[in-house]
Amino acid sequence: MSLILCRQEPVKHPYYIDVLGIHIHSSQELCYIVYNHPVLVMDEFLDDLLIDFIRKDLDMDYLAGRMEKLVETGTRPEEVLALFLSECDYYSDKEIQKFKQTTAALRALHPAQYEKQRADYMFVQQQYGKAAARYGKILEYPRDKVVEDLFLAKVYNNLGACYAMMFQFHKALSCYDKAYELGKDDALLKRIYFLTVFAPELDVKDKYQSVFTDERKRKWSGEIDLAALEAGQAEEVRALRALFKKDPIKRMSGAAEMVRRWKQEYRMMV
Repeated sequence: MSLILCRQEPVKHPYYIDVLGIHIHSSQELCYIVYNHPVLVMDEFLDDLLIDFIRKDLDMDYLAGRMEKLVETGTRPEEVLALFLSECDYYSDKEIQKFKQTTAALRALHPAQYEKQRADYMFVQQQYGKAAARYGKILEYPRDKVVEDLFLAKVYNNLGACYAMMFQFHKALSCYDKAYELGKDDALLKRIYFLTVFAPELDVKDKYQSVFTDERKRKWSGEIDLAALEAGQAEEVRALRALFKKDPIKRMSGAAEMVRRWKQEYRMMV
């Protein structure tokens, strides 16, 4: 078991990182975020507000000045932040080198792959609206050796998951349909079926109805996993799972009512 001793820094105005929903109170905390969230800090993270926080609240005026000059010369954000890591002595030279290698590998990706990394990160952080916007941007890339059917199928699948998490089931169904058309992944059939359970009003194409056999429905109902739709509703998830043990009519009625409540709760949060 190890103990990390942090500097006592009289921060009057903690720096807020909205994607993570946390406030930063010290240089060590900022170092931790930079090192462990490379995708986050490589774009749209390093700005005047952050440098001002480093200068005034962390009392690192000289370092902030050096960082400003690097930004003015067009130095990439991750290189500027690597300087911050090295000056704070929170991570070893070996660890900082690893950070540089990680960010360099990300920069070397095809632009569409890099954008997908950013979108995937936003999804993991439960920033579904931001993730959806990034996935949508990927779909604008022209086709090439990287942007091909299987890659686009993954993007549509993830975009569908974003919409599902935001209870936009019609859009989710459209994305899953496109993903299946491009990738023919049978796992998508189950997701499409789940959507029809959560939103019975969805109009599913005949091609899917033919594969939704009674046997498959029984199997899917037994193993249904609402992790992609629970949005923190652990108790509700268990209740919905219990519904699937009831007869079909009660099951559909109960699921529809539960999703209706989820939608209402979600709208209150946005």
